[in-house]
Amino acid sequence: MATIDSVSSETDAHAHDSHGHDHPSWLAHHFDTPEQQFDSGKLGIWLFLVTEVLFFSGMFCAYAIFRMLRPEVFVGCSEFLNTKLGAINTGVLLFSSLTMAWAVRCSQTEEHKKLVALIATTLSCAMVFLGVKSIEYSHKWGMGLLPPGSYFYNAANEHPTQEQLVELHGFSDSMAYFLTHSLYFLCAPFALIAAGVLVWLIIAKVTGKDFQYACAKPLLVVALSFFGGVGLGTILESGGEHHGEGHVAMAGDHGHGEEHTEGDHDDHGHEGGDHSHEGEVAGAEGTVGVVESPLGEDYAAVELLAENETNTGLKDLVAAEKAQQSLAKGQVVADPAASDLGISTLDGEVNTPKQAGVFFGIYYCMTGVHAIHILAGIGVLVWLLIRAIRQDFNRQYFGPVDYVGLYWHLVDLIWIYLFPLLYLIR
Repeated sequence: MATIDSVSSETDAHAHDSHGHDHPSWLAHHFDTPEQQFDSGKLGIWLFLVTEVLFFSGMFCAYAIFRMLRPEVFVGCSEFLNTKLGAINTGVLLFSSLTMAWAVRCSQTEEHKKLVALIATTLSCAMVFLGVKSIEYSHKWGMGLLPPGSYFYNAANEHPTQEQLVELHGFSDSMAYFLTHSLYFLCAPFALIAAGVLVWLIIAKVTGKDFQYACAKPLLVVALSFFGGVGLGTILESGGEHHGEGHVAMAGDHGHGEEHTEGDHDDHGHEGGDHSHEGEVAGAEGTVGVVESPLGEDYAAVELLAENETNTGLKDLVAAEKAQQSLAKGQVVADPAASDLGISTLDGEVNTPKQAGVFFGIYYCMTGVHAIHILAGIGVLVWLLIRAIRQDFNRQYFGPVDYVGLYWHLVDLIWIYLFPLLYLIR
């Protein structure tokens, strides 16, 4: 019995030694084969990507609901989004997906130098994207295109100074300084990173640390790519779109439906010398102009006939006419439901700062969370770049490159939806 136990123990020890001998360093001990490890990792990344899709779905639902309720707000506010910048970022991300897919293939074929170059190119595209987005954000912040509570855009003064932000809009000195110099704050972290990588490159070269020098060279190019995106965005923004009539109405601005000013009254008079304008409402002093009834001289007769209980159609017509007269004179309707009264929709100025602020709140939420995912992808890609320089990947072990590639494709795919929904559909 003791002999059997001794032989069994020796056999187990030999099997353990042989298993450890056949176990490569890149194969985790709880996996028996490289295929098992790769399939397990692939399942894990797909489950993670499903949670990411669910996360973004909530924001897409909020976008769809608000757009359904206030389509005219999106029409007006989308005029402030520079489609050229959005299109450039779309092209940059599509190209980065190509380089990332190519990098996965190079990791499988053990083309180590090409793998390093392709991962560095993908990183550079990500930095260019963030540089262009920094120009977009800083330009809008300076104009006051902010979420509700902070929105202060004024078409008469699209780029207020720091003193005006403090005096007219009640911002603190520090916040006003940030809004007028936001581009510097957005660029500062990347400038520090570029300076740090440059110092690292010089030290590694002087001290003869070849591996660190090999890591610092592509990372310096990646860090400087951000400022290439800033320069590209500056050129496109300076020669970009002028919003003109598409601006969001502020208090005191003319509404979108206004077709003429007081100076043009004499040129647009009605035939027969009647210069009164139907639906005209006076401005600043609150005096109400002449509001003519669409029924003309027959209104009194119609009102008299509507007193008969059987003439329900005329009663609804008179009620609707009174509601229109009340709204035209600037009177407040106590019950909002009473403003319908036979009218399916009532035209009015809906592009108020509050509603426009909701649009830009959704815009910053969706594009900001996407930018955070870009930053997370940059961090993981830097890790991959260092491992690729170390030549950790081979024909049997390329899972990390494949997993990061799937994540990067999802980030790009989300932007493919964001770009038309926010920038193009009007």
